[in-house]
Order: sequence, then structure tokens, then C-alpha cells
Amino acid sequence: MKQITLNNNIEMPILGLGTWTLRGDQCEETVRTAIECGYRLIDTAQMYQNEREVGNAIKACGVPREELFITTKICSPNDSYEATKKAIEKSLEELQLDYIDLMLIHEPYDNSQDMYRAMKEAYAEGKFRAIGISNFNPRLYEDFVKECEIIPAVNQVEAHIYHGQKELQETMKKYGTAMEAWSPFTAGKKDVFHNEVLLEIGNKYGKTAAQIILRYFVQRDVIVIPKSSKKERLIENISIFDFELNDEEMKKIDDLDEKTTLFGWY
Repeated sequence: MKQITLNNNIEMPILGLGTWTLRGDQCEETVRTAIECGYRLIDTAQMYQNEREVGNAIKACGVPREELFITTKICSPNDSYEATKKAIEKSLEELQLDYIDLMLIHEPYDNSQDMYRAMKEAYAEGKFRAIGISNFNPRLYEDFVKECEIIPAVNQVEAHIYHGQKELQETMKKYGTAMEAWSPFTAGKKDVFHNEVLLEIGNKYGKTAAQIILRYFVQRDVIVIPKSSKKERLIENISIFDFELNDEEMKKIDDLDEKTTLFGWY
């Protein structure tokens, strides 16, 4: 598995499992199966209401804790310094972990700097290995980093072939923040798996459209967290490290970018 070195020199897997919409037994089973298939990055959030299930799967998986990279996120109504401090302890309790690898602010809030202050304190105490943000557009990102002492290690944002976020990625590179893509398959909002450009490229390599999408982002050094509850799709999604797209193919995918959000976050 390719790793990304974050701005504090810790390594993060470039591909992992997203757990949005996974609940209950299905969530636990999916996380366990993903780890069995070789996944080491698991992404969750307080908003997803499945931290407990993710924690149960981590405890049961049999893989040493230090080999896993666990991300979660703090959201409203915990958007204050004191509320964030309590939310941090709640996530550690739900996940049943001594530390979390990456903690993010789930979206821009008026009190994001107050939340980040509480996160920086927890980071200094060893409760997190890295801290960052999520869903900050270029303007909000630049405003945020100008006020914080610790540059976010990651900004997790909507990114897919129709909204590639290349400009945001270039802005973040200047400061040392890695980009992470949620919903790389557009969450069903477009029939991305039948895109003719992706299918044509996939036929050349014996790969699916989904694998071409993930390979595209990996070659851009973008962390990707596709979600699936099916074992065969989990295996498919992680099987992208045995081929490489050429410059012409990368350009063809770049040209699909409509530079428009499909989810209204921006």
C-alpha cells in the first residue's frame, strides 16, 4: 500500500475505507472484512453514528493497533472549545482506542479556531497523531491556516472526476496540507461507472472504471476513501497498485472535470 507522508512526518495509507451510511452489524462486518482484505485506513465520524461499531471491528480484527490508521471527525453541536474537548473523549471512548491517528473538524464552523485549539491540546497530549479539517474550500482554507499555529495535516473534501479540486490541492501544497477525497464515485449522483473515457482506459489495463478513478487520484497523491459493503468491491478497490496511467490518460480524466460540486458543500 502506498503511503502519504503528512506534514508532521507520519505516514498515512493513500487508500482506505469510508464508512458513511454503514451502521450496526453491517458496519462491523464491513470494517473487519476490509481489514482482512488489506485495508489499514478506516475513516469514520461522529456524524456517521458508527464509531462504536468501527471500534468493535478494530478490537476483533486481530491486526496490531499500530498497523491501522483511524480517522474520525468532530461536528456540530460540538463546535466550541469546551464541547470539542468533551467530544474528543467521547470519540476515544466510542472507538475504544488510546489514541486516534487523525482527527478532523468535519466542516467549516464559525468557531473552527476554538475547536482546533482544543484539538491542538489533545494532539500535544498524544491523543491524536495528526489533526486537520474537512470541507474547507480554497478561501476558507487559506483564511484558516493564516490563523492557526499547526497547519492541518489533511483537508478531506468532495473530490471525483467531475469535481477534481486540482486548484484546491495546489493551494494546500503551498502550506503542506494533503488532500483527501470523499465520495470519489459520486455517491450514485452520476453514472460514473459507465463513463466512456474511464471504460476505454480500463479496457486497456483490464481494470474497471472504479479502479481507473482510484488510480487517477492516487497518482495525484490524493488520499481516497471509497465506501463499499461488498467484499468483491472492497478487493476491487484496493487492487490498483499493479498498473500506472500515462500522462495522456491522466489528461483525458482531467478534462472530465466540471469544477462543480454535486453535494452543495461549497
